[in-house]
Amino acid sequence: MDYQEQLNNGIKRLRLQNCLTQDKFAEKSGLTVETIRNIEHNKCTPTAKTINSICEVFGVTPVSLLLPTPEFDKNQLLNIINIKLQDASIEEISKINDIIDIIKKKYKN
Repeated sequence: MDYQEQLNNGIKRLRLQNCLTQDKFAEKSGLTVETIRNIEHNKCTPTAKTINSICEVFGVTPVSLLLPTPEFDKNQLLNIINIKLQDASIEEISKINDIIDIIKKKYKN
């Protein structure tokens, strides 16, 4: 993994740790949702000014965005999943539920 990808992953991690949707993160950071989406999908490189703005809003240092992703506990993972499901359609949620059932059945045996 390169530094750019680590940085972008760190920004996404910061958003998820604060239990924010991309919309809310964009609102708090003063960026557009499209910019957040592009950063999280490694389609654009945030400028130093953007990185500093994000870090100031959330009280972190730019270096912390480069740190490896820490392991999450169950509650953190459930919060992350909940955030991701907020924008999902009922059809998507239904499919996700089916997938969870399949995975649970597979690992139960």
